Amino acid sequence: MPTTTTRIVISSTDLLSSTLSVDATATLTQAGGSTAIAETSGLGVTNNGGSTSQYTLYAQASYTDDRAHKVYLRCASSTAAEYVVIAIASQELGRLYAGDVALIPWNGNGDFKITPSATNISLEHAIFYE
Repeated sequence: MPTTTTRIVISSTDLLSSTLSVDATATLTQAGGSTAIAETSGLGVTNNGGSTSQYTLYAQASYTDDRAHKVYLRCASSTAAEYVVIAIASQELGRLYAGDVALIPWNGNGDFKITPSATNISLEHAIFYE
């Protein structure tokens, strides 16, 4: 069975009065247990093709509800003011600006949607799911 490990490193020497250093590692597991998540879409890149309309990145109907899915996103734009809005169903989660990265837990209840702020923004993405 495959094992998928994530690592988040956050560091800053000037954000706080002392050095900030966070280094967290976790193995992605299925809901309610220690069995590893065994499926992935693979790494892909989606370009909104000249549109700023909202689109569904991952459809609820394609994944089992109430599971421990994880969605990896990276806004591949190099223009600082550009971003994508992340939403699940009609609930907006936030914005991912140029170069930003996120690993978001998703229970599969509601479509995972993206709304780009500008035309031709590339979004790197993958889903790890049960």
